[in-house]
Amino acid sequence: MKNNFAVYRSILGPLLMEYEEGKITLLRKSGSDTVGAGNPTSLTDDVFIQLEEYFAGQRRIFSVPLELHGTDFQMEVWKALLDIPYGHTKTYGEIACAVGNSKACRAVGMACNRNPIAIIVPCHRVIGFDGELTGYAGGIMMKRMLLDIERRETENSVT
Repeated sequence: MKNNFAVYRSILGPLLMEYEEGKITLLRKSGSDTVGAGNPTSLTDDVFIQLEEYFAGQRRIFSVPLELHGTDFQMEVWKALLDIPYGHTKTYGEIACAVGNSKACRAVGMACNRNPIAIIVPCHRVIGFDGELTGYAGGIMMKRMLLDIERRETENSVT
């Protein structure tokens, strides 16, 4: 069994990070409270610090090396997600248009669902055409919480 993972406690619950060759390959909620498991490194510690800053409203852009693995279409979608600014949302249709296939809304949804690096690759910023919060691998409550953090900090910086 590989030991290239670490689990950290966060406001969302345990977060599992996997890495290879100095790059993050997975970030998601962990199904069990195995905090401290794995092999934390300076990389995973840095990612965790940046996540804590994000949760506290002190970070809008992540600066950690990522290694994404997926189909060409998934990679295009994930790149488009990285272009959604902090505090903003786009619809599945807008992302489909951004990747050159306006009819691919459902495929965009599936690519978002398979996003291996939650929060940093911000699939939580993708919403339904009517503004409703729809599907999120971490659950709608987590999606709402992440959007609320961003909305609150965006509103605070305007005033």
